[in-house]
Amino acid sequence: MAVKTNLLLNQYADFVYNIYLVDVYNNPFDITGYTGTSKVRQSYTSNIAYPFTVVTGGNTGLITLSMNAAITGYLNDTRYVYDLLLTSNTGTVSRIVEGIVSVDLGVTY
Repeated sequence: MAVKTNLLLNQYADFVYNIYLVDVYNNPFDITGYTGTSKVRQSYTSNIAYPFTVVTGGNTGLITLSMNAAITGYLNDTRYVYDLLLTSNTGTVSRIVEGIVSVDLGVTY
């Protein structure tokens, strides 16, 4: 089951968000060989998607979601949804986190 986490992005600015996966003993979860994919959409059925760059951190359990200023500039003050899928080195796909993305509009760009 995915953890619900809402995000706040600043329009026209780079965005970085770190997620740490841990086991039941609070030790870093080894995600060596895992890959991730994550997208932002205006609705669950929207054809237009804005991708997060997903970087996994091996035995540290670190997953970094990022989006550069060029992409955040396309987002407006509409509510968006996102999720993060993680694929294990054996091919198992899990939804790790999901939630709402809000955007603080920018003036300078």
